[in-house]
Amino acid sequence: MLNTGELPIGASASQGMAKRFLRLAQRVGLAAALSLLLSCEPTAVDSRPELVVREFIERMNRVHGEPLAARAAYDLLWSEAKKNLSERAKRATAVLGKTVTPEEMLAPSRFSLNFKPKAFRARIQDRWAIVTVTGEVAATQQAEVKCTEEASGWRVALELPMVSPIRKRANDAAPDAAP
Repeated sequence: MLNTGELPIGASASQGMAKRFLRLAQRVGLAAALSLLLSCEPTAVDSRPELVVREFIERMNRVHGEPLAARAAYDLLWSEAKKNLSERAKRATAVLGKTVTPEEMLAPSRFSLNFKPKAFRARIQDRWAIVTVTGEVAATQQAEVKCTEEASGWRVALELPMVSPIRKRANDAAPDAAP
């Protein structure tokens, strides 16, 4: 028999109503299950300082030549580090003659772990936090990471060396001066 959605000959109206009700119940159940799945979002990585530090370490370990991974790690930095890296990228772009993005300024070779992190504990005071990262041997494997809370969530307060001002030579002529 071809299923056209119509009732077979001789079927009562109550059987038709029952089938329609069953289909409606299935759709409602499916919609409820989907909404339940969508509402179960994992905790945001930047909702707590210890989570953002853990995620930053994981993302930096994936950077090695991967632009998307570098961008993901860059996104977890505080605004001051982003400004610093942006200025460095601007200068690198001027020197190289090709666009260099701020996240490309993150050098994974300069990022190495002295131990494998096992535990993360945060001490929060106002908008700042110190996250203590410990390894298997807590007495000797320990590091502290500063974080700050910004409008978009907790960020790693990576302290980078100041970008030195650009110096001009004294004998450089003004661009509009005539020789």
